[in-house]
Amino acid sequence: MWRVPERLWVTSGAAEGGTPLNAFDNALLAAEIGNYNLIKVSSIIPQGARLQEVQPDLLAGALVPAVVAQLGSDRPGTEISSAVGLGFSRASHGMIMEHSCQGPAQAAESAVREMVEQAFARRGLDLHNIVIRSCSHRVANVGCTVAAVILW
Repeated sequence: MWRVPERLWVTSGAAEGGTPLNAFDNALLAAEIGNYNLIKVSSIIPQGARLQEVQPDLLAGALVPAVVAQLGSDRPGTEISSAVGLGFSRASHGMIMEHSCQGPAQAAESAVREMVEQAFARRGLDLHNIVIRSCSHRVANVGCTVAAVILW
């Protein structure tokens, strides 16, 4: 049985690779999450979960819940970006939103900020704080960006 995550860690990374899958794997490694088995989860931050500045001390191969934004491209010269946004409430749970796009990191950041604000408004929650992590990459051959929230 799964337990409710108590901690969150936000990361991002970008890289090139010989194939789209290798570029994705290399971006995960650049984000320091390439040795985990990431399990896609939706976007709820459990009430009371704390944001950590340090990477979790998890074993290689650990099954790790994650919200991941990623974008790859094989078009040289293209700028690609990924971002995650975390919205925190003082009195309730929070929200995580993710977005990837062609263009600068600021475009992805703006999109996740708007999505977090909309999610809070729809739920009638008081938005206390937003944390955003993003990265961008200018593709040389085959590139990928990743932004992620790890929950544990």
